[in-house]
Amino acid sequence: MSWIKTINYQEATGKLKRFYDRIKGPDNSLDNVLTIHSLRPHSLEGHMVLYKNVLHHSGNSLPKWYLETLGTYVSHLNNCTYCVAHHSVGIKRNLQDDTKYQLIITAINTDDFKTVFDTKYAAGIHYAKLLTLHLNDTSEAVIQQLRKVGFLDGEILEINQLVSYFNYVNRTVVGLGVSLEKKYIGLSPNASDDSNWSHK
Repeated sequence: MSWIKTINYQEATGKLKRFYDRIKGPDNSLDNVLTIHSLRPHSLEGHMVLYKNVLHHSGNSLPKWYLETLGTYVSHLNNCTYCVAHHSVGIKRNLQDDTKYQLIITAINTDDFKTVFDTKYAAGIHYAKLLTLHLNDTSEAVIQQLRKVGFLDGEILEINQLVSYFNYVNRTVVGLGVSLEKKYIGLSPNASDDSNWSHK
């Protein structure tokens, strides 16, 4: 499951058990990316607050399927197969268009988004790649280009925080050897209620 000790649902007590009760899915299932924090429940809390806010918060204006696409792409760039597996399901669930979903997955795997996205969304993908692989190539000119294609500054912030979060979580998963669950892949706190962390 991972290279460090974790505490499962049945063994959890106190603050950790309270957090587990908030995030659990069917059959008291827990994503391994979350149980990896079990020795430090405050770290789990921080992870969930950040995750919910950058991907599943009602205050975001970019569509969830696009945010999930950015996260899946960043995870692909980082060779984090765990997050690719989970968040590609999120693209499909939020997009509700199997044909476009397949085109997006192909684009992620080939790094060619020209025929899938318009100029605006393709520019957001390019920014995600810069932040992930070429951080020092980012500049004010890149931000100005994002504005030019139609992103508002708040949307640029959404992309920046989403991409930064996935770089964080990819390094948590890969750096601690977190393995993929055998079932319930792609569950998430997708509810519009911002305080709802339940994975369904």
